[in-house]
Amino acid sequence: MPVKIGIIGGSGLDDPDILEGRTERYVDTPYGKPSDALILGKIKNVECVLLARHGRQHTIMPSNVNYQANMWALRDEGCTHILATTACGSLREEIQPGDIVIIDQFIDRTTKRAQTFYDGQPSSPPGVCHIPMAEPFCNRTREILVEVARSLSIKCHMRGTMLSIEGPRFSSHAESLMFRQWGADVINMTTVPEVVLAKEAGLCYASIAMATDYDCWKEHEEVVSGDFGKKDDFYGTCQIWITLKLLISDS
Repeated sequence: MPVKIGIIGGSGLDDPDILEGRTERYVDTPYGKPSDALILGKIKNVECVLLARHGRQHTIMPSNVNYQANMWALRDEGCTHILATTACGSLREEIQPGDIVIIDQFIDRTTKRAQTFYDGQPSSPPGVCHIPMAEPFCNRTREILVEVARSLSIKCHMRGTMLSIEGPRFSSHAESLMFRQWGADVINMTTVPEVVLAKEAGLCYASIAMATDYDCWKEHEEVVSGDFGKKDDFYGTCQIWITLKLLISDS
């Protein structure tokens, strides 16, 4: 089966120079509409589908993203692999703002989100699906991302545990310290349920996380704040271009 890559991320997805033969398609799914149009095209003859997780105007907060519709739409479009980008807070001294982490595990602290396609609705698949989640991310895709990042001299941590919180608020100081004790390395608001639904859909899913700050656990550092949205636009654009460099590299 030929590879077709879905790229999920924030800002930067509406740049017409990213893809060759770019077209846009608005679709519907049994779970409603995805966050935005699917942007179709090629990069070095690789079929790609880009989707802005929060909408191209970044108007959908993490709890309101229709993760089911997003993943269903990408699968229906024929994607075999998903590369997801995410801004995150660092919970480790050695993961500095601007570093890339190719995450391999997650801890779920969300509370409101549908995490299965088998939700008992008339339009949903019948039955129940108990999906194994010991290895949430596609290890082969992760290995390729790490190899190419190193070949491009991009500072990259080859593994890490992402803790996903519900949001939209950030952590309290006590929570941030607790999450460090749990063994989490980075923190965001979107990895769950995206990775779970990708696994259920049979898609090879890998995530490129970029640290933007030290959350609020680290003394004498600026804590994450309401300006994060502005930083997220900047880091989201960086992630998109790093992802594309990883994707089109000849390595």
